[in-house]
Amino acid sequence: MPNVASHAKQLPASPIRKLVPFADAAKAAGKHVFHLNIGQPDIVTPPEFFAAIQNANLEVLAYSPSAGIAPLRQKIAEYYGRVGPNITADNVLVTTGASEALQFVFNAILDPGDEVIVMEPFYANYLSFCLQNLGKIVPVTTSVDDNFALPSVEAFEEKITSRTRAIMICNPSNPTGVCYDESTLRQLEQIAKKHNLFLITDEVYREFVYGQTKPPSALTLEGMDEHVIVIDSISKRFSACGARIGCLVTRNEEVFQTTLKMAQARLSPPTFGQLGATQVYDLPSSFYEGVAKEYSARRDLLKSSLDKMEGVTCPDIDGAFYAMVRLPVEDSEDFCKWMLESFEHQGNTVMMAPGAGFYATEGLGKNEVRIAYVLNETDLAKAMTCLSEALKAYNS
Repeated sequence: MPNVASHAKQLPASPIRKLVPFADAAKAAGKHVFHLNIGQPDIVTPPEFFAAIQNANLEVLAYSPSAGIAPLRQKIAEYYGRVGPNITADNVLVTTGASEALQFVFNAILDPGDEVIVMEPFYANYLSFCLQNLGKIVPVTTSVDDNFALPSVEAFEEKITSRTRAIMICNPSNPTGVCYDESTLRQLEQIAKKHNLFLITDEVYREFVYGQTKPPSALTLEGMDEHVIVIDSISKRFSACGARIGCLVTRNEEVFQTTLKMAQARLSPPTFGQLGATQVYDLPSSFYEGVAKEYSARRDLLKSSLDKMEGVTCPDIDGAFYAMVRLPVEDSEDFCKWMLESFEHQGNTVMMAPGAGFYATEGLGKNEVRIAYVLNETDLAKAMTCLSEALKAYNS
C-alpha cells in the first residue's frame, strides 16, 4: 500500500475539533452541548455584509484577482491607516482566511528545518501550519501562575539559533487573552533587529480589548518595514467566520511578491466573501465598541464563575475571547471526553478544548483547557454551572 508522507503523519489533531465525535454522540443521546471549544462568535453578522452580496447583481461568478479585489484591498489599507501606520493597498494580500495567510507566510520564509519562536500556549494551528511547511515551532513557555506574562528578552535569545527565521505572537492572544503593549513590542523589535528576524503578528482580535492595555499594531514599529508581517481576518472582528476572508499585510516587497505567487497558484479568494467584507470595513466605531462591551460582560461572568470553583485557576483576561484555565484534574482531555460521554446536568454538558494541544513542550497543559466565551450570558452561566457540577462529580 502506498505510504503517506512522514511529515504529514506528524501533524497533530486539532484540540479544538478532535472531540467533535464525542459531542455529536452526546447530542444524539439527547444532551444539549454548550460549545466552549471553538471561537465561533454568536454576535449577529452585520447586515451590510449580506446586503453587499445580495446587491452584487452578478451574471457570472468569476475568478477574482489573486491578490483580492481592489476595493477590499483599499478598505483594509484604510483600516490600518486608522490604527496608525501608513499602509497602501499594494501592501495587502487578501487570502482565504487568516489560516491561508499564515500558510503562505511560513511557506515564503521557511526552508526545511527552519524555526519560528512562539510563546506557548499558542493557537494550535500554528504548529500544524509550520509542520506542513517542514518548519519547527520553538516554544518560549509562559504560565497561568503569572497571567502568561511575556518572558524575558534573555528567554527569547536563548532559543535563537542559526535556523531561526521569525518570532510570532498573537496580540491579543488566542488562547490566553493576554494583550501585549507597546513596550512589549519594542522588546521584540530589538530582538528581531539584532538577529535579523521576521516579526509575525496575528492581529485578528485587535478590537477585543477590555483592560487598560491597548495593543498597537506591529506595523507602527519604526525601522521594521522589512521585518513585520501582519496576519488578519474578518472572521472574529465581524462575526463572519464562514466568509473565509483574511489577509496578510507587509511592507516587505519580497515577502509580498513571493506570497502573491502562491496566491496566483490557488487562483483567487472567495468572491462573495470579498464583496461582503468590502462593506463591513465601513462600519462606525460604535460597532466595535458594542461588540467589546458585550464580550467584556461575558469575560467578567466567566472569570467570576471560575474563581468560585475549588481548585480552578483562571488568569486575568485582557483581550480576545478565550481563557486558558487550569482545572483540578490530572488529564483534561480525559475529563473533557468524560463530560461529553458520561455527564449531564439538567440535560446539559460542555465541550472544551484540552490544553495540551496548545503547547509544543511535551507534558505541558495536560491539566488545562481553553475556554471560548462566545455564548450569551444566559447560556454561559448555565455552562459554568454545568462545569462546576462536573468537576465535583469527576473528582468524587
